[in-house]
Amino acid sequence: MMKNRNFSINTLSKHLFWDADIAEIDEQKHAKYIISKVLQYGLYSDWEKIVKFYKLGKIVDYAVKIRGLDKRTASFLSLISGIPKENFLCYTTEQSIPKHWNF
Repeated sequence: MMKNRNFSINTLSKHLFWDADIAEIDEQKHAKYIISKVLQYGLYSDWEKIVKFYKLGKIVDYAVKIRGLDKRTASFLSLISGIPKENFLCYTTEQSIPKHWNF
């Protein structure tokens, strides 16, 4: 993959990586972690940056394996990628402790 010179983890929203040392995160080795954080907690500007860098196919490949992904995000990814919602783990697995509110 050709590296986008304009992409750096430092350009993403700071709140995404509150639980990690940002200097230790590698954009290639930790792609799944970065994509997961952006999909679950990122802003639209963060989404635009990861799509340019990782491409939609790679993002969807990781997203289908995220159990805790919210169903709206999965529906959006299903729509733009053409992959059925049922392929996403968040649709096929139940949480052991369900949320109180279903948004």
